[in-house]
Amino acid sequence: MAMIKLIITGGTIDKHYNELNGELSFPETHIPGMLKQARCTAEIDVQQLMLKDSLEMTEDDCEQIKKSCLASDAQQVIITHGSDTMVDTAKYLAQTIQEKTIVLVGAMIPYSIKQSDAMFNLGSAIIAVQLLPAGIYITMNGKVFDWDKVLKDKQAGEFRASDV
Repeated sequence: MAMIKLIITGGTIDKHYNELNGELSFPETHIPGMLKQARCTAEIDVQQLMLKDSLEMTEDDCEQIKKSCLASDAQQVIITHGSDTMVDTAKYLAQTIQEKTIVLVGAMIPYSIKQSDAMFNLGSAIIAVQLLPAGIYITMNGKVFDWDKVLKDKQAGEFRASDV
């Protein structure tokens, strides 16, 4: 079984609700605990690169993500990412990386909140990265999309195929 590189960048999937002030923040990542809870036995190398809301991501952050993907010997890479700019980061990566299978994943509801889609989405990404050919993909809502054929439907609160 091939090693999977999992790069943590933040996003809603990793946000924590602060009951004292009602805000969402990033005290720490939930991803290792999620993998343990799911009893995931895939060989995964976890790297916490940053914990950021994707609306605060810069081109320098995208460059860091790209460098981390390229520096890894793994051919299969999962990136946890905020949903608002996930497609932008996928586009940035697609400009230079063609030989790896990269799946970006996030959540509409934080893992720490009941009824979250985080665990399901992460599991979907782990399966998808092992089955897909080289390319850049987004998996959300039980679906896998090519990076350039997807958009976030903010009204519906889900990702859907674009008309491209």
